Amino acid sequence: MKPSRSPMRLLPLVAALCAATGFGIANASSHREAPFITTAPKVDATDFYMFKSYEANRGDYVTLIANYLPLQDAYGGPNYFSLDPNALYEIHIDNNGDAKEDITFAFRFKNNLKGITLPINGKDVAIPLIQAGQLTGATAVANSAVLNVNEQFSVEVVRGDRRTGTRASIANTTGGGTTFDKPVDNIGNKTIPDYPGYAAKHIHTATIPGCSMPAKIFVGQRQDPFAVNLGTIFDLVNAPVSLITDPSKINAAPNTLADKNVTTLALEVHQSCLTAGSESVIGGWTSASLRQGRLLDPNPRSGHQTTDRNGGAWTQVSRLGMPLVNEVVIGLPDKDKFNSSKPVNDGANFLTYVTNPTLPRLLEIALALPAGGLAPTNAGRNDLVTTFLTGIKGVNQPTNVTASEMMRLNTAIPAVPFAQQNRLGIVGNILAGGNDNAGYPNGRRPKDDVVDISLVAMAGGLCVANGDTNKLGFGAECKPTSAPLGNTAFNLHDAVDQAVVPLLGGFPYLNNPLPGSK
Repeated sequence: MKPSRSPMRLLPLVAALCAATGFGIANASSHREAPFITTAPKVDATDFYMFKSYEANRGDYVTLIANYLPLQDAYGGPNYFSLDPNALYEIHIDNNGDAKEDITFAFRFKNNLKGITLPINGKDVAIPLIQAGQLTGATAVANSAVLNVNEQFSVEVVRGDRRTGTRASIANTTGGGTTFDKPVDNIGNKTIPDYPGYAAKHIHTATIPGCSMPAKIFVGQRQDPFAVNLGTIFDLVNAPVSLITDPSKINAAPNTLADKNVTTLALEVHQSCLTAGSESVIGGWTSASLRQGRLLDPNPRSGHQTTDRNGGAWTQVSRLGMPLVNEVVIGLPDKDKFNSSKPVNDGANFLTYVTNPTLPRLLEIALALPAGGLAPTNAGRNDLVTTFLTGIKGVNQPTNVTASEMMRLNTAIPAVPFAQQNRLGIVGNILAGGNDNAGYPNGRRPKDDVVDISLVAMAGGLCVANGDTNKLGFGAECKPTSAPLGNTAFNLHDAVDQAVVPLLGGFPYLNNPLPGSK
C-alpha cells in the first residue's frame, strides 16, 4: 500500500478542517461518530491515549487509556453507567510495524446483583436503587455490603491474532485471583463522601503472563478529559472566522464536555513488555465487539440485565486509534464499515475518501471561504501522510512500516514532566526549539491539544517549518509557499484550551468524575 493513498491522510484533513473553524471538532474525538454506535453507547470508544508515563519514577512505563460510553451526566441514576457484560473491550498493540496486532488486552465485565432487600410489613422486598447506604471508611470498596450491584472485570493478554492467538489471564496481585473490582460511578457526595480515596483503592497491581514487571490497572468513571464546543461545531461552524487567528481568544469558547464523565480502561505496562526486539516504536488502537446474534426475551426473569440472549462470533463495532478519523473523515455511508475494519485493510477499503476528501470543501462552504483559501498546494500532502500515517522518520516511524491508521509511540523518547509539556506536542516543540518530542502525534497525552496540533499541520505549518531546503524530510514540494496561510498557520487555534482541563499527576491521570450531587 502506498502511503499517499492511505485513509490516514484524511485524519489531518479532518482535524484541520474542524479546528480551523475556530472551534475544534477534533476535541469531540469519536463521540457518537457512526450510525450504529449511537444505538450502543456502552461500546462507543471516545478517546485513546498512549504515552510514556510522566509520573515520578515511572518513566520506563507506558500508559494506555481507552475511554468508552460518552457524554455521561453525573446525575444519571438510578442505574448509572456500568459497562456491557455482553461486550468485549480491547486495546491492541502492533510492535513490528505490520499493521496487525501482536499484543491485545481484552477486558470482560460482570455486574453482580446482590439483591438487597428491606423488611417491609413482614416481607423482604428488593430495593429499587444500586445503593442502600453510605460508602465511608471500611465500607468504601466496590464489593461493599451496601452496594446492590458489584461491578467486576477480568483481563486477558492475547499474543498474536486477537481471536486465534495465545490467551492468558492477567492476575490481580493486589486482591488475588483473576477478577478485579470496578468502583461504582460517582453517585454523589452523600453516598461517597471521599470519592478520590474510594477510587484510589481500585488501582490494582497486576501480573501479566510473559511480562516480568508488574503492571497497574484501573477501570472506572472519570471526568471527560476532552474539551470541545460541540453545538457550535456541528451548526456549520457557527463562529466568526477572525477568531481562529487571534491567540488571545484561545479560551473564548465554552467546553461543552466540562460537565460530562466517561468510563476509563487504563493500563500502565513496562515498555519492555510491549516492544519486540530492537524496535522501540509501538502502534496502538482500541476496539469493542459484540456477539453477532441477539434475542430479546419477551418475558424477562428476575435478576439484572437478563432481557436478552447473545451468541455467535464476536463482531467489531467500534475502533479508535488517532482521533477524528471516523467522526469527520469517513463518509456517512461507510462509517459503520470503518468501525468494523482493521488497520491492515485501510488502504483497500477507504481510498475514495483519501483521494477525494470532501471536508476541505465543506469547511469552505461553512466559513464562506474561497476555494483553495486554506489547503496547502503540495501534491499528495506527504507531510501529513508521513506525520499521521507512517510516523515521522527519526521520531515515531517503525523500521519497517505498513501505512495504516493507528497511534504510534516511540518508547525510547523519554517522558516530559507535566509542567514542562508543550500542549502542541511536536509542533510546539519545533516552534519553541525545546526538548518535548514525547507528545502528539508521537503517542498522545491528556494535555496534548490535538485540535491545534492537527490544525497547524493541516494548514501547512509543517511545510513552513520544512523550509525550502527540505530540512524535515517531508519532500521538496512541501515548502513555505505551499501553505496559503504562511506563518499565520502557527497562530491557529480552536478557542478551547485543552491544557486547562483538570488532570491527575499520576496513574490513571484522568481526573476523578464529577459527582451526581455535591
